[in-house]
Amino acid sequence: MPTELPEIEPKVFPPVTSDEPLTALQEEILALKKERKAVILAHNYQIEPIQRIADYLGDSLGLAYTAKETDADVILFCGVHFMAETAKIVNPEKRVLLPDLDAGCSLSDSCPADKLAAWQAANPNVYTVAYINCSAAVKAQCDLICTSGNAVKMVERIPEDREILFVPDQNLGSWVARQTNRKMQLWPGSCYAHVMFTAHALEKVRRQFPDAPVVAHPECTEAVRDMADEVCSTERMVNFCKETPADKIIVVTESGMIHRLQKEIPDKTFIAGPTENCACNDCRFMKMNTLEKVRDALLNLSPEIEMEESLRLKAAVPIERMLEWSRA
Repeated sequence: MPTELPEIEPKVFPPVTSDEPLTALQEEILALKKERKAVILAHNYQIEPIQRIADYLGDSLGLAYTAKETDADVILFCGVHFMAETAKIVNPEKRVLLPDLDAGCSLSDSCPADKLAAWQAANPNVYTVAYINCSAAVKAQCDLICTSGNAVKMVERIPEDREILFVPDQNLGSWVARQTNRKMQLWPGSCYAHVMFTAHALEKVRRQFPDAPVVAHPECTEAVRDMADEVCSTERMVNFCKETPADKIIVVTESGMIHRLQKEIPDKTFIAGPTENCACNDCRFMKMNTLEKVRDALLNLSPEIEMEESLRLKAAVPIERMLEWSRA
């Protein structure tokens, strides 16, 4: 018989009563930001100390809009590499900094540009939709970019007679296919962090908190999504948690999201979605950014995202199409 895994005590985040004062390092970063005429953009999965000093905190779609519309001279992007690349694509005249250039993404890595090009060459006339979690080189080969927040809306805009390839996330792609009733070929990629959530682990925590609704990210597997009360982007998670009458909510995504939820909904209790081996789930790439690296990036105006203009122009086309269709 298989060995039963040890019981894992869920990580519970109770209501927040007060904010801690900023540290000297956080104050130093804010002073440098003003001096450099910079804006700090942070993804919802960043560590809480970075989230607290961000000018804008959000998901991929909100960050894309903000990056395009900012009038700052410098964009300090606290996220992972493909996100900072996206900011550079839509802001070629601005300096875009990433605190740690090695902050990559397993999902982006699962779809190398050369392999996608080979597949497209063997399958001409396919309409390629890329989740924004991919490299600039992959974006440049696609017809349309989407985020988890607008993927359904984007796919619904594609003519029904077009055959669709969805890259790189097969889990988000399968969820979108169900929502839109569109047949799509799915690239076999996934987010290593989100596939660590299992139906078995989720069943355990639901037994402990039977009245707590479950909100899950569509990058989770189908088995986990089917158990959730709501499947949505991180931005929509905020609205769901605000609107539900429940005072306890199980959040099945990267654990950094709970800091954002606590900031905006301090009177509720959040339970981190567990995996089989851990009470919560951190993305090792998102957690590579630290306050020290943020400070150093502003101090040295480095590491900077650089890109060939020919690549940037090609990658901008499907991103601009996404931004235009999102506003419609």
